[in-house]
Amino acid sequence: MAAKIFAKRIYKKTQKWVQDPVATQQRVFKHLIQTAKDTHFGKDHGFKHIHTHEDFVARVPIRDYEGLKDYVKKVVEGEAHVLWPGKPAYFAKTSGTTSGAKYIPITKASIAQQVKASRDAILHYIYQTGNTNFVTKKMIFLQGSPVLDHSSHIPTGRLSGISAHYVPSYLQKNRLPSWETNCIEDWETKVSKVVEETIDQDMSVIAGIPSWVQMYFEKLRAQSGKPIGELFKNFNLFIYGGVNYEPYRANFENLIGRKVDSIELFPASEGFFAYQDLQEEKGMLLLLDSGIFYEFIPADQFFEEQPPRLTIGEVSLGVNYVLTLSSNAGLWGYNIGDTVQFTSLAPYRIIVSGRIKHFISAFGEHVIAKEVEYAMQQAIVQTDARVLEFTVAPQASPASGLPYHEWLVAFEKEPTDMDVFTSVLDQQLQEQNSYYKDLIVGKVLRALKLTTLPAHAFTDYMKTKGKLGGQNKVQRLANDRQIADALLKIKADAS
Repeated sequence: MAAKIFAKRIYKKTQKWVQDPVATQQRVFKHLIQTAKDTHFGKDHGFKHIHTHEDFVARVPIRDYEGLKDYVKKVVEGEAHVLWPGKPAYFAKTSGTTSGAKYIPITKASIAQQVKASRDAILHYIYQTGNTNFVTKKMIFLQGSPVLDHSSHIPTGRLSGISAHYVPSYLQKNRLPSWETNCIEDWETKVSKVVEETIDQDMSVIAGIPSWVQMYFEKLRAQSGKPIGELFKNFNLFIYGGVNYEPYRANFENLIGRKVDSIELFPASEGFFAYQDLQEEKGMLLLLDSGIFYEFIPADQFFEEQPPRLTIGEVSLGVNYVLTLSSNAGLWGYNIGDTVQFTSLAPYRIIVSGRIKHFISAFGEHVIAKEVEYAMQQAIVQTDARVLEFTVAPQASPASGLPYHEWLVAFEKEPTDMDVFTSVLDQQLQEQNSYYKDLIVGKVLRALKLTTLPAHAFTDYMKTKGKLGGQNKVQRLANDRQIADALLKIKADAS
C-alpha cells in the first residue's frame, strides 16, 4: 500500500513538468548556465553573456568526447571548477573507439538524477499497473562490477558499478547477486556464479541488457531443465536498456515460457534520459526536468558545417535526430552518438533509433539500426524463427553478381523456410527505406544475403574484443566489413 501511495505522489510531480515542457527546459538551461558561469569552461565560452539558446549556439559548438578531452584531462589531473563547480564525484570509464578509454564526469547532482530516474521508472510502473507483488521478493540487476578504482583523487568505474553503490537500503535485503559475486570481472565466471546463487530463489524482477540476460536465462534453463517462468513462478517484471528488446522478445518468451511485463530505460554514462512510463505506449518519456538541457540535430544534416540545433519545442514526429546535451555533470553541447525519434509530442516520448556513426550507406541508402531491427522483428513475427543475435554489413565487391547487404544471424531456432524469412527481411527493409528499395528495383543491389552463424559466434566475437557482458552491446550494423569478416572467421574456425 505504501508503494502505491508513493507512486501516486511521484506520478503527480512528474505531470507538473510534463504539462509545461518548454518552460521546464528553459529553467534547466538557465540554471546550468548560471551555475557554471565561473568554471574554466564557462569563462572560456562567455557564459556570463549567454541569455538565450541563440547565444549558447553562437558560443558553444557541438562536441563529442574528443572535443571535450582537453577539459576532461584537466579534471583527471586534479583541477577543480573546470566543467562544473568543484570536482566530479566519479568518473564513469567507458571504452572509446578513437579516444581509447573515455572518462565521463559524474557529479553529485548528476548521480542523484540517475538514481531518481531509476526509482521513478519503477514507481510509474506501479502507478499504472497497481502491481507491487515484486517489492518484497528477490530481484537481480545484471551489471558491471561495483569495484571502483581509487588510485586517483576521483573514484572511477563503470556506470552500472557506480550505480550499485546507490541501491536504496530497503531493496538491499532482496537484491541479488551477492556483493562478492557482483565484483567478479570475468563475465562467464560471473554469470555461472549468479546462476548458482539465484537458481533456488524467488526471483520477481530481473534487469539488464537483453543479450546478457539471455545468456543468464540459457544457463539457468540448462542447469534446471525448466523454463524460467516455472523456475521463478513470481517473475513478472523485466527491466532493460541499451538495445532494442523486440528482436529478442520471441526468444525471451520461449525461454521464460510466458509473457512478462517490461520497462525500457535509456541510461548512459552521460545521464539518464528517458524511461517507459506506460506499458501500452511505444516510446519512453523524455526526462526534461533532470538537470539536462537537450538539443536535437536532424541526422541528415548533422555533418553540415552549421546544422540546425533544435530545442524541445521545435522537434517533429518520426524524424531521426542526433541527441546532444548540456548537463549538471559538466557536459556542454555534447554529442553522445545516439539518434532518437519522437513517437509522441504530448508528452515527449522517444525511441532510440541507432548511432550516428553506425549505418550502412555504401551505396547511398543510409540504412539505420531502427530499420534493420524492425525488419528482423517482423521476420520473427511472421515465421517460427527465434534469433539470438545479428548484425548487418555491406558486400560491395562480391565474387560474382550485384553487391548486397549481408545479414549475419545466430539462431536459437532456424525458420522452417529460410527463403521466406529472408524475403520478409528484405521486403520490410524496402518498405522502411525508399533509398534501399530504389537500389534493389534499379538493380544496383540484389536482395540481401542471409548467413547463419553458430550460436556462440557473437559471444566469441565480443570476447575477442574484451567486451563480454556488462554494459557492452553488439554493434547492429556497420558501413564496412570488419565485424562481418571477424564473425565469418569464427564460423570457419568452428567448422
